[in-house]
Amino acid sequence: MLNNYRLRFLLLLLMLATFLAASCGRDATHSETGTAPGGGTSSATSSSPARRIISLSPSTTEVLYGVGAFERVVAVSDYDKFPPGVERLPKIGGWSNTNLEQVTSLKPDLIVMAGAQAPFVKDKLDDLKIQTLIVPDRSIEDALASIELIGRAVGKEAEAQALLAKTRAKLEDVRARTRDVPRIRVLCVVDRVPGTLRGLYTATGGSFLAQLIEVAGGESIAPPTASGFGQISKEAVVSLNPDVIIDMVQSLESSRLAEDPKAVWQELGEVKAVREGRVYPLRETSVLHPSQFVGDTARRFAELLHPEVFQQGGTNN
Repeated sequence: MLNNYRLRFLLLLLMLATFLAASCGRDATHSETGTAPGGGTSSATSSSPARRIISLSPSTTEVLYGVGAFERVVAVSDYDKFPPGVERLPKIGGWSNTNLEQVTSLKPDLIVMAGAQAPFVKDKLDDLKIQTLIVPDRSIEDALASIELIGRAVGKEAEAQALLAKTRAKLEDVRARTRDVPRIRVLCVVDRVPGTLRGLYTATGGSFLAQLIEVAGGESIAPPTASGFGQISKEAVVSLNPDVIIDMVQSLESSRLAEDPKAVWQELGEVKAVREGRVYPLRETSVLHPSQFVGDTARRFAELLHPEVFQQGGTNN
């Protein structure tokens, strides 16, 4: 039986993929402009910055912390694990089961969420007449835009611009270091049944993870999907024969279910990445979030794909 954390994560992933597939090719006005649902005034243009904030997505919580507004956050989602101190805040549910009674009792003047979550809770929050800010979350540029939108909403424009510049600099540093390296063929696995290679899900073209792999000197080889995430069979993995597998399946709550990812992948010993010992588990939750940490994730990817580039010289930032 799968543990609760993994079930919640898989549900989140499936809902994200469903929404992105449905919205492919559609003008996502709310998420790109920060416009409040229902035609109301967005806090991004409000004259008074929000003082009591609820963050419904880990990525938006990270950005709120990054611009110096975390002390105003009064509640977060069940998935939040960062920054330090977040564990003391009320948890008000996941992507589709937000506790509206609890939301009302906390008297927020702003609720911030990622665009992929909006279809599951937007209408409910509209009914409560609570101001919301929906930020984009699919691509690297979306992650950068979210910093600016959130900074404006909470009256931290200068801090947001500084964070934006720092994040861009990290990305550009990695891009410059890997500009002339050979491209490494990468399969980025974001979910599977723990201890097995069943239920494999990968990041595909268009997702910020695939873009970060490209920044890091790699080539994401998962078959394209409209959503940026897709399921893949073991047979397809063998056929693709990646040079590197990045396994981002998150840590399990129960130690008895702990696994050795490299041992799990030995089932596909004929795959080049497995045969050459280039299966890399990443367990930091931040690598899955389109926030200011995209620069750090690009660096992590590049260190795995092209360690020779980082053996000397440290960082250019």
